[in-house]
Amino acid sequence: MEKLLFEIGTEEIPAKFMPGILAQLQEMAAKKMTELRIPFEAVKVYGTPRRMTFIASGVAETQADSTVEAKGPSAKIAFVNGEPSKAAQGFARGQGVDVNDLVIRDNYVYAIKHLAGAPVIDLLPGLLQDILTSLNFPKNMRWADHDFRFVRPIRWLVALFGDKVIPVEITGVKSGKFSRGHRFLRPSAIDAAKEHESILDAAKAALETVATKAKNTVASAAIGTTNAVEIPCADDYEKVLYDNFVMVDQDARRVLIRKQVADLAVAEGGHAEIDEDLLEEVNYLVEWPTALCGKFEEKFLALPKECIITPMREHQRYFPVLKEDGSLLNKFITVRNGGKEHLEIVAHGNERVLRARLSDAEFFFNEDRKQTLADRLEKLKTVSFQEGLGNMNDKSKRLVQAANMLSMAINAKVSKENLERTALLCKCDLVTGMVVEFTELQGVMGREYAKLDGEAPEVATGIFEHYLPRFAGDELPKTDIGRIVGIADKLDNICATFSRGLAPTGSQDPYALRRQALGVINILLDANYHISLYKIIAGMLFLLQITPEQTGKLVPQIAEFMKQRLRNMLIDQGIRYDVVDAVLAEERNDDFADLYARAVALNNFVASAEAPAMIQAATRVANLCKKIEEETAINPQLFEVEAETALHNAVVEATKEVMVATSKYDYAAVLAEAVKLVAPINKFFDDVMVMAEDAKVKNNRLALLSAVKDITHAVGDINAIVQ
Repeated sequence: MEKLLFEIGTEEIPAKFMPGILAQLQEMAAKKMTELRIPFEAVKVYGTPRRMTFIASGVAETQADSTVEAKGPSAKIAFVNGEPSKAAQGFARGQGVDVNDLVIRDNYVYAIKHLAGAPVIDLLPGLLQDILTSLNFPKNMRWADHDFRFVRPIRWLVALFGDKVIPVEITGVKSGKFSRGHRFLRPSAIDAAKEHESILDAAKAALETVATKAKNTVASAAIGTTNAVEIPCADDYEKVLYDNFVMVDQDARRVLIRKQVADLAVAEGGHAEIDEDLLEEVNYLVEWPTALCGKFEEKFLALPKECIITPMREHQRYFPVLKEDGSLLNKFITVRNGGKEHLEIVAHGNERVLRARLSDAEFFFNEDRKQTLADRLEKLKTVSFQEGLGNMNDKSKRLVQAANMLSMAINAKVSKENLERTALLCKCDLVTGMVVEFTELQGVMGREYAKLDGEAPEVATGIFEHYLPRFAGDELPKTDIGRIVGIADKLDNICATFSRGLAPTGSQDPYALRRQALGVINILLDANYHISLYKIIAGMLFLLQITPEQTGKLVPQIAEFMKQRLRNMLIDQGIRYDVVDAVLAEERNDDFADLYARAVALNNFVASAEAPAMIQAATRVANLCKKIEEETAINPQLFEVEAETALHNAVVEATKEVMVATSKYDYAAVLAEAVKLVAPINKFFDDVMVMAEDAKVKNNRLALLSAVKDITHAVGDINAIVQ
């Protein structure tokens, strides 16, 4: 058993690409080794800004043996009077087996070949080349005069099977044992200087003898090898690079960064606010992390907290430091890609950059305060909403009407005045200097300016909350005003875009309608709002002044788009796909909170011990109900056996309970009533011939089964459940 090491060294890769790249590399390496029948124990990936690596451990030295079967002619053609025909002989010869070794199965002949595994080391060059050229990236680039595309130019390759180099070549870069240490940190400055000098001399000599076209390649190669380090064997990879100031294990690096940031914040008298997305980004910006603390002037603390944190986090990749009460300290923590030398100089440089950012924020904030949010309504006329659908001032007025419509639909207990004020002002911060400069602060600045303008607290909170959720996993609005205006805003965007014929297609969703649809659904489910989506969509299209004819076409399209998002969400939450199909089978049900309650209850039920018997009985009932030609009322006078009466009495009693439970959206109780019908249903089928010769008796029995089906299928289409 050996370790297989493959490191692809590049110029700096965008940090946001790295998690996806490493996941893809791990999956691809395991998949392609399996396809080549190369036994291995595990694949681990490593990544830094300048490299992506996988190490496969426990790799066998010999490929696994295999058996290959090839189907030949029919037995009648292959053998005549027990002797192989020319067809059999030709087939055997083509397959490289003796004709006497052919096997007859299913009236055909088969050639079965047992292939011995090849030496793995012979397969590895093709395997690694295949992996290298098969990787996909969000964005690719070309360099020099090469046609090959990659996330960033490739500068070195390390390919080792144990201590043996596996030959791989791309864009003139050949694999070897030499990786790269940290760009600036070296174990020995003297050795580094000597190596640097010798490499530059070699590069100068080479430049004098090669063609002009190759100069840039040689020069860059010379520069790239100034921090070259030899990897004697795959086992030594992590240690050798660690000794050369590169932590290749991203998981260990992440843990270290978190600890350094947290410990330093405590040492500075506070605690760090560690945003997980920021931590992940910083993790892939450094190879040798060292946290350091900087300061900024206390005068900037007069700004709203978000005005300071946003430039820190979004623009400078700094971690803010908070007091115990959650207020900001005039300090920040950043992570350098290097050692502990001269940290005060690095901190000073970062402080200067942040000071400029905060000065801009202070200027915009002071300028914005010269006008109230309400004063900015007129300026919203200069901001276009969507082509042919007016401006943001028009949208604000439309949101007032939409919010009132939604409030009545859910019978919300909110102040009409505050609701309308929130809807009217919620977009006004889009024309403030602060939001124009720092777009991430939309909603946040609206809330802060509303507070300073003396607006009601519910209005200020609603202005911020109507943007929620802003991304997957974001918080949801907590107030009814924020929820209602948020739903209105998102549905207005969805309906407006659909009305222009710009519905999302495939992976294309330039207006982020899928995200907004998920936002609407999450709010509906979180708040348990029971509304008819069809009616609300129709109302939104009416407010957009869409013609009745077009509205009739758009409502089912938009509703289906929303329902597909609900389907995906339910499956992502672990709801069985057949349960989702069962619940969504009823097209007329467009109350998403109701559909969610049904899905959860049915999903829990199908895992219970009572489910198989109930589903079996319900399926028998549903199959017979397909034979109903016309609806008729149940007439107990036509019952001929006790089983009919018993089932009818059970249905009458269950119907009362189901009506009460359904009104409370208690679908676990509905299913419990359906379970009670199993015994009388089975007794009915044992004792009764449903399709009697007497048409009246037959139709009466079918009517009784229809009433049973109304209960057994009250939560969803039980026939869709796969047992």
